[in-house]
Amino acid sequence: MRILKSNTVVAITDGAPHHIDKPRNEWTAEDKRKANLDNVAKYILYKTLDKVTFSKIKMCRTVKEIWEKLIQLCEGNEQTKENKLSFVVQKFDNIKMKIGKSMHDYDERISGIINELNTLGKVYSNKEVALKEVRGLPKE
Repeated sequence: MRILKSNTVVAITDGAPHHIDKPRNEWTAEDKRKANLDNVAKYILYKTLDKVTFSKIKMCRTVKEIWEKLIQLCEGNEQTKENKLSFVVQKFDNIKMKIGKSMHDYDERISGIINELNTLGKVYSNKEVALKEVRGLPKE
């Protein structure tokens, strides 16, 4: 965790002060508490991540950096999100009940796709979902 302080030696540029690392001997009780919380959060993240993901974030210095890296890894950039959404919308549009499968299985598949869509920010009304579910049933 980096605790910063304003650098009074360097002139202010563009109206914004420059910041430098605050030496540990100048840390206040609040600074120590924040650093400890950062360490606790890092410990929790380190213990819950698999080895592959951990290897991708181990160079991050703060929890904020770790979190931003995890968001990038899991959600991707805007283009990736749009591609994921298009793919899941297509899955929803093309879903059909498979012959020999139960209605329960079909309903679970639709629920899974709806949850994916909700996670990606696309929300369908109950009416739209029910219509899609009925249209995907076999004629038999």
